[in-house]
This record gives sequence, structure tokens and C-alpha cells, in this order.
Amino acid sequence: MLGDRIRSLRKQKKMTLESLAGTELTKGMLSLIENNKANPSMESLAYIANQLGIDIAELMGEVSTDELRATLEQVEKIFNVPFRNDFPDKYKQLIELIDPHIGKLSKGYESARLLEIYSYSLQREGLSGWESLLENASDMFDQMNISSNRTAIGIFRSNLAFFEHNYHESLNILMAERKEIEAKHAYIEPMARLDLDYSEAILLYAVGNSKAAIETMEMALAYSKEKRMFYLIDDLYRLAAAHAMMEGNKKEKDYYLLKLKQYGEFADYAPSIYFCDLFEIIELISETQEYTKALAKVEGFLSSGDLMDYYSPWFTLEKAKALYYLGRFEEALQSIDKVVTPDIHHPIDLSNFYLKESYQALILMELGKKEEAVTVAQKAVENFEPLLDSKMKDFSRTVLKQVSG
Repeated sequence: MLGDRIRSLRKQKKMTLESLAGTELTKGMLSLIENNKANPSMESLAYIANQLGIDIAELMGEVSTDELRATLEQVEKIFNVPFRNDFPDKYKQLIELIDPHIGKLSKGYESARLLEIYSYSLQREGLSGWESLLENASDMFDQMNISSNRTAIGIFRSNLAFFEHNYHESLNILMAERKEIEAKHAYIEPMARLDLDYSEAILLYAVGNSKAAIETMEMALAYSKEKRMFYLIDDLYRLAAAHAMMEGNKKEKDYYLLKLKQYGEFADYAPSIYFCDLFEIIELISETQEYTKALAKVEGFLSSGDLMDYYSPWFTLEKAKALYYLGRFEEALQSIDKVVTPDIHHPIDLSNFYLKESYQALILMELGKKEEAVTVAQKAVENFEPLLDSKMKDFSRTVLKQVSG
């Protein structure tokens, strides 16, 4: 009760009844309030809160700022751990941590951030009510003019459609969110702006508007250089190089790979270097037909132990391709069976992995397993069906005709 809370806070601050009562209250009246035998007016509550050095909201029983900060610190540590198989109950833990505070959150960054993460966690667990809570968090960040978190919420909403492979809908949501953010925030933090540019470029590529995607990407790169930041530069170059490869534009692909390699060497950033190495292997297989050289390179990476987990499936798939073209079909099948598609959703990335079934069909055909070959070749064509036209999509159709003949 209110009186108990006032007494507890007074004792925490080692104040006597006299010192808390000060000049505005009598010791007797304060004692009655603490024993829940008298209800203080709002003026008295404001005075008591001031004497205690706290907000009136905290005095009224809402969570203290210090308590919220401590909870948020725990929450952020869990939230920022990548979602892996060894942490399957991540979002359940977050809900359990934040849930006792829901209903007591009022204002301030800590409240808004906890509400934001709570909403994300509810959505991930398939629980209802997250939309209205996320809207509340969004409004709070707007009121505090914190564009970074407001931008994250907008991108989250857009990504829900993206993860369902509804790329046009995802782009429409993002553009609507961006328009609202730019209308409500006179100043948008540089990293938030780059997040919006990057997300927009990704979605423009996804819907096949490469011209607008490149314009957005170049604008983001220019802004990044102007602000002397290197945020998302490697992601933008990777995206552009992958799209150029998908369209068969070697000149553009080589240009962006060169830029990416220069960035990777400058920043000593391994993922950028891995990506360039991967594309070199893909080129050896698909363009120059240097299969032995490609196999040696990919086996070197896979056996080194330095390769990041994310890239292993990509290199393993290229190993299977090289083995197929070298006529080592049994080994190729063993290799391609090990390929597990990572958690990806962009059509460019998906196209690379949808080739798995096409090559699997070719390998099975060589091993005399025509029925199985036709089945997986059909699966590849079905996978590609909702995606934009590309050389990879054409390849899947060609393979189906080849194994079905």
C-alpha cells in the first residue's frame, strides 16, 4: 500500500519522520499516512516525493527508474544473444523477466525499450497483444524523439512480411513507416537513416527494381562517407554483387566485389573476405570451368576451421557442384546432402540455395536414380516459381527438362 511504500522508501534513505515531514507536514500526519490511516492530497504526495528525491510516479507504486534499469540490463544481455538452437527459450525468458513490470511502465527510455522488447518476444512466441504494446512503445519513442528505436520498430513490422516472402507488401510497409518517422522526427540519427536506406535497398532488389535499389544504395554509401561511418557498407556491397551475379552482369559484379574486398582488407573484417572468396569459387565453377582449382580452394576453407558457421553451407554447396562437374558423383551426393539452408529470406540468397535441388537432381541422374532426380528437380522449379526471373531460375527449368527426358 501507499503508506507502506512511503515508510519503506524513507527507511531506505535513512530519513526520520521529522526530516521527511519537513516544513509542509506534521510528524503526526506523516505517521497516519505511513500507517495507511490517512490519504494524502496530490500536493502532499508531490511534497513527499520531492523530499525523498524521487518522481511521484515511483512514489505511487510504479517501478523505480533504478529497478527498470537493472531489469533492462538483464533483458538486453539476453535479447542481444543470437537466436540459436542452444538458446531455444530466449523469448520465453524475456517475457518472464519483463512481464512483472507490464502495467507499471509509464514513461522514459527504460519503459519504452522494455515494452519494445516485450512486444517482439510475444510476437516470436506467437502470443497475442503484441501489436498494441508495440504501438505504445512506438508512440513513446516518438514523444522522446528517439529515432533509432522508432526506426527499429518500423523495420520489424516490415520484416514480418519479408519473412513470409511477401516482398511487395514488406516494401510498402517500410515506405509507410519511413514516411511517418521522417514526419515526426526532425532529426534522424545517422545509423537509423542508414538502417532505413539499407532495408529499402534490400526490398527494392527483392521486388526487381534494381535501378532504384542501386540509387538508394549509392545514396546510403555517400551519406556514410559524409558522416565518416562504415556502418552497413559491407552489407550493401554484398547485396549489389549478389544481385549482379544473379542477373549475369559480370562487370557490375566485379566492381562491387572489388569494393567489398577493399573494405574487408581495410577493416580486417572476415565475413567480407569470405564472401569475396566464395564468389571467386562460384566464378571458377560457373564461368571458367576450373573445377579442380575450385575444389582445392573450397576444401581448403572447409578444412581450415576458420570459416564462420554461417558460410559453411555456402562453401559446402560449391564443393558439391565442383565434385559433380569432375564426375565424382558419389562424393558430390554426400556433400550436397550435408547442405542445410541457413535462416535466409531474401530471394537472391534463396536462389543460391534453391540450386541445391537442381544439382542434386543432376547427381542422382548420373547415379541412375531417375525417379528421385525428377522429384527433386520439380521441387527446385516449385521453389523458384514465386521468385523473380533469373539465370538460376532458368537453370532449374533446364535441369527438370534434362532429367525428365
